[in-house]
Amino acid sequence: MGDLEIRPAALDDLSAIVGMLADDPLGAQRESPDDLAPYVSALERLSSDPNQHLVVAERKGRVVGTLQLTVVPGLSRRGATRSIIEGVRIHADERGSGLGTRLIEWAVEESRRQNCQLVQLTSDSTRTDAHRFYERLGFTASHVGFKLAL
Repeated sequence: MGDLEIRPAALDDLSAIVGMLADDPLGAQRESPDDLAPYVSALERLSSDPNQHLVVAERKGRVVGTLQLTVVPGLSRRGATRSIIEGVRIHADERGSGLGTRLIEWAVEESRRQNCQLVQLTSDSTRTDAHRFYERLGFTASHVGFKLAL
């Protein structure tokens, strides 16, 4: 994995990122790789917020993974700061290579660097392979998540 670079996402990375987001049954229903305009706007918002870290994993000039790390200051847990990992995606031909582990390890280390006391994430209830992956990395399925579409 020495040839892997984890770096902030750039505008030129959007097509690859959106392609990975759309490359599964859930993402295929909610992503639009043919229209990058909303993603460009989102990247601009993310890039201007110091608590947002959208990163890509690049190998030999090719984007092969991505995730978003959000740092959230809070009052609970005695004023603890937490981080939230979202949108973890690995290119289909890189799955099983250890790249996902490497990205999550980066997110945990960055969370420590940002003085977070807790790292959390959600995973769709249908993604049972992802659940096993996160549990192998030490995450505990301790809560039930709820969403309300607006």
